[in-house]
Amino acid sequence: MSVFDRCLSACRVAAIALVLTVAPQLHAQAAPPGLPEADKQQIKEYTLTDDVFGRLAAATREARTAGIQPQASPDASKVHSLNDLANQAMAADPRIPVLVKKYGFTPREFMLANIALMNAIMAVQARNDPALSGNLNQAWVNADNIRFVESHQNDVKALMSGQ
Repeated sequence: MSVFDRCLSACRVAAIALVLTVAPQLHAQAAPPGLPEADKQQIKEYTLTDDVFGRLAAATREARTAGIQPQASPDASKVHSLNDLANQAMAADPRIPVLVKKYGFTPREFMLANIALMNAIMAVQARNDPALSGNLNQAWVNADNIRFVESHQNDVKALMSGQ
């Protein structure tokens, strides 16, 4: 499996990757590089919890069950903030905003949680595969989220495998 394929596999765990296919287009960086510094800082500071992961997993499973198909990647020329990214995501399928709200997320928090999860998964994979580390933007890495993913590997793997 190529380095890019491993990155794709890691990205698919998050609902945003499953629903919107954002991460594959962005390789090992799960958010557009042109975001304002305040948004970048919020991404880095966002901390995953059992509650957040549980809601993300439930939303992902429900999206699969509902047949929500992966959408085209967002139009990067129209993404200047996390809100822009979230708005494009919500507009991709009318069922997405309902699903996001059902699981207690605002569109922005849903985006933050997914990006945080994807970044942590990619960082864990980069530790195990030096070829990936060159593609990982350390500016997005949150050590607490890496520890979270490492301590929840079975849950993450189950979600990645569609369970």
